Amino acid sequence: MSIAYFDAHAHLQDKRLESDLATILAKCRRVGVARWVVNGTRESDWPRVRALADFHADLTPSFGLHPWYAATRSSDWLAKLDHELQVGAIGVGEIGLDRWIRNHNINDQKLVFRDQLSLAHSHELPASIHCLRAWGHLLECLQEAPRLKRGFLLHSYGGPREMVAQFAKLGAYFSLSGYFFHGRKRQQLETLLHSVPSDRLLLETDAPDMALPEHDEKAFNSPRNLIAIYRYTAEALEEPIDQFACRIAENFQCLFGSS
Repeated sequence: MSIAYFDAHAHLQDKRLESDLATILAKCRRVGVARWVVNGTRESDWPRVRALADFHADLTPSFGLHPWYAATRSSDWLAKLDHELQVGAIGVGEIGLDRWIRNHNINDQKLVFRDQLSLAHSHELPASIHCLRAWGHLLECLQEAPRLKRGFLLHSYGGPREMVAQFAKLGAYFSLSGYFFHGRKRQQLETLLHSVPSDRLLLETDAPDMALPEHDEKAFNSPRNLIAIYRYTAEALEEPIDQFACRIAENFQCLFGSS
């Protein structure tokens, strides 16, 4: 039986991939990658995400304003985002909160985040969420916001184990990237794999970032590394790869739908 792989979070619009993207995608398809969720992060890259999705049926677009770019948003950013969602999208993202960045304004980030959660709710779309050093703020925002019908993805989840159940109760799915297979993160990986409900686990590359252990952490991360991430995770769970991949496919369809 052939295995189908699903990348829950990537940035294939990134200029580092542009020159070789067609070749990379062709190689990925040959080894079984079935779908990618391609996340826009700011107004300037939304057109590229749209163009890729229009050209490649297996690249499904998600649009959002990442907290790194919240401070430089235009006055009509929310209307532009609403328009992109009306044209067609699989989700709202990448959005979120980040207290790691220099000179962050968490209150402004919360305003932007809440506006985007409201759009996700009104369009009945899932959200793809980034969070660094702001887990308490994130939980508060999610508890106060209308419940998203399809749920939301906590991408490359690095939050406390103790908060997994609280987020899951609100509709969270949790994705793992190659980041967790570096030696210093192995213990966190094993803890998460035994904390996250089996029907809420997804995998991602976050390509072209989040390189695998055999590469420097800041190195280019190919979308082809998704297969290795599946293999590593299945091995960590001591589960046959075909059985594990079927479960991930089911989880992907539950959050993002079948097309």
